[in-house]
Amino acid sequence: MARVLTPRAEDFPRWYQDLIAKAQLADNGPVRGTMVIRPVGYAIWERMQADMDARIKEQGVQNAYFPLFIPENYLRREADHVEGFSPELAVVTHAGGKELAEPLVVRPTSETVIGEFMAKWVDSYRDLPLLLNQWANVVRWELRPRTFLRTTEFLWQEGHTAHATEADAREHARDIHRNVYQAFMEEFLAIPVIPGRKTRGERFAGATNTMTVEAMMGDGKALQMGTSHELGQNFAKAFDITYSSAERTVEHAWTTSWGTSTRMVGGLIMVHGDDNGLRLPPRLAPIQVQIMVVKAGEGVAEAAAQVTADLKTAGVRVKLDDRADVPFGRRAVDAELQGIPIRIEVGPRDLANGNAVVARRIDGTKSPVALAEVVNEVVAALEADQQRLFDDALAFRVERTVEVKTLAEAIEAAQTGFARVPWSAVGEAGEKEANGKAVTVRCLTREDGSMPESDEEPDLIAYLARSY
Repeated sequence: MARVLTPRAEDFPRWYQDLIAKAQLADNGPVRGTMVIRPVGYAIWERMQADMDARIKEQGVQNAYFPLFIPENYLRREADHVEGFSPELAVVTHAGGKELAEPLVVRPTSETVIGEFMAKWVDSYRDLPLLLNQWANVVRWELRPRTFLRTTEFLWQEGHTAHATEADAREHARDIHRNVYQAFMEEFLAIPVIPGRKTRGERFAGATNTMTVEAMMGDGKALQMGTSHELGQNFAKAFDITYSSAERTVEHAWTTSWGTSTRMVGGLIMVHGDDNGLRLPPRLAPIQVQIMVVKAGEGVAEAAAQVTADLKTAGVRVKLDDRADVPFGRRAVDAELQGIPIRIEVGPRDLANGNAVVARRIDGTKSPVALAEVVNEVVAALEADQQRLFDDALAFRVERTVEVKTLAEAIEAAQTGFARVPWSAVGEAGEKEANGKAVTVRCLTREDGSMPESDEEPDLIAYLARSY
């Protein structure tokens, strides 16, 4: 295959941008830091959205929609929140040819506006828990934008919930973190993640606890793939979200929020992509199999159409490419770039022997298969390749994760991967020192990998890495 992309080992950032352009995933928008998601890229996002939306609804959450514009005074009601987002805010001061009496903020997240309406909708303990999610766009003014990873405007889902007790809120935030986010990343995206607790310095603005799922990219850097936050009663007190208890006392609710975004597309590219392009996990792939007519005539088109119909009947997402007037090599390169898991090539020579050629994108194999066996072969290959992607990514992470004992060793190891180091050897002072060297504490876990109850637990493990 002719070289189309800059090799990953030569220049990883350039490879990433090359892949996005050549695979037709996205383009730069007209305003700095914005992106146009092209149909190939948006189809991937739609598949992500549909699967995650189903998992969110299984947790009893309902979808809603809230306004893009938020009165500036809403953000100012929760001091930590406005301070945390202040440098990233886009503010509207004029509209309709006039200066506005109060500036409007383009939502960077919706805790404040949803908090306002939770206060209206919650009256009694019978109204709780209130479990809401919205799929929307948000704006955060990025100084160093990068397509999918950090853009001024991006797409996401954001969940916001209110509960009668702290225990119920904590359980819900953890259910989302474990049963939605971690399960989705590992089962659907085939990306192994490290679930952990953020340090106080990395916590979401206004939260009492932030949980994260961290993944290792193909260059050894970390990417935060999703977060779930316990907000305590901070927003409930700021927006007066109260309820009458069963004992007829007035209490403040306990709230949570949680979100993932189109950043996951960037993570998908950097975890699974190779020098030939994207490699899509079969469960995610909008097109799992592309049937390709190599050369027209001699019953090829009819055979290709029959294989297409048989695969559709078996529940496989399949596309027939019968453009015999377009060079086969060019079509094969496009399919490789876009990460279609399996190509089935149908040409006169193989057809004469009762075969088609099955080319698997993920393991790189290419072999003739009897037409009568194609469906069974493909179904088995799709499941095997889903697991292979996960196993390969996990093996890479294990290979690039180093156990160390000191902060200095951790900072050194973080230049090429993840460092696991006792949190007691880092602490808040060490975290600031690491930050000054472009290394961050990605999360804290217990020794066995389970979630800590607090930052103060003894014997916690810190994961340090360079990150996106």
